[in-house]
Amino acid sequence: MANRCGYVAIVGRPNVGKSTLLNQLVGQKLAITSHKPQTTRHSILGVKTRSEGQLLYVDTPGIHRRGRNAMNRYLNRAARAVLKDVDVVVLVVEALRWTDEDQLVAEDLEQIGKPVILAVNKVDSVKDKSRLLPLLQGLAERLDASEIMPISARVGVNLDRLETCALQALPEGENAYPDDQLTDRSERFLAAELLREQLTRRYSAEIPYALTVEIEGFETQGSLYRIGALVWVEREGQKKILLGQKGLALKEAAREARLQMETLFGRRVHLDVWIKTRKSWSSDERALARLGFGD
Repeated sequence: MANRCGYVAIVGRPNVGKSTLLNQLVGQKLAITSHKPQTTRHSILGVKTRSEGQLLYVDTPGIHRRGRNAMNRYLNRAARAVLKDVDVVVLVVEALRWTDEDQLVAEDLEQIGKPVILAVNKVDSVKDKSRLLPLLQGLAERLDASEIMPISARVGVNLDRLETCALQALPEGENAYPDDQLTDRSERFLAAELLREQLTRRYSAEIPYALTVEIEGFETQGSLYRIGALVWVEREGQKKILLGQKGLALKEAAREARLQMETLFGRRVHLDVWIKTRKSWSSDERALARLGFGD
C-alpha cells in the first residue's frame, strides 16, 4: 500500500471545537481551548504519523463576521490563507446549529475546490439522536462534501473514521516530518499559548480579546526552563483585574500555566510573569506584527 502524506485544514466558525479536535487527533495538547470564541489566533500544525502515512493537521482561527479591528482582520486572513495550500479540508460545524458564519465558511470552501469532509461536532450533547439523520440530510443538500459524519471531539466519537477518510484523500508521498515530531511550533510559542489559555479561561467577556502574551526570555538551565512572560493588555483597569488582590489572581494563573508547561515539555519550569499596558494594541497593525501576528 502506497504511503500518503499531506495537509488537512481544520476550519469552521469560532467555538465549534476545532482546537479540541486537533488535540484529540494528535493525542497531545497543542492548541489551547476555552469556551470563549476566537481563542485560537494562529494556525497550528499537528503531525499525526500512522503506518499508512502522515497527516499534517492545521488548526485555524475561526472565520467570522464579528468585529472590524486589525485583530479580527488578521484572524480571518490567517484562516483563509491556510486553505490555499492544503490537500483536504475538515469543516467543523455544531450539531443542530447552523449560523451565518457557518454559511460564510461554506462559501469560502466553494471557491477553493478542495475535498471537504464535514464533521458535525458535539453529537454527544444531542439527547434525541433521531434528530441527527434529518440534520445530516439537510447538510448534504447545503454543502458539497465528500463525507458527512457526526463526531464528538470532546469524547472521541467517530474520530478514527474521520482520520481514515482524511488520509485516503491525501496524495501519495513520503512523510514530511520525523515519526516522533508532533508540531513545527517552538516551545517558546507553546509556552505563550499555555499562559494565554489560563488568562482567557479565568476572566470576563472583554479581557481575553484585549490581552496577548509575549515570551521575553526562554533559557535552559540544566533540567530547568527559565521563562519570562509579558502579558499585554489595553487598559490599566484590565491590568488590575488580571493581577487581582495582592497579585494572587495572576500568581494562580501563572502556577497553572507552569504546571501545563512542565507536562508538555517534560521538565521543570520557572515562570515569571509581568503585565504591561499598550492602548488599543489589537487595533494597531504595527503592534500586531511586532507581537507575532504577521501574515
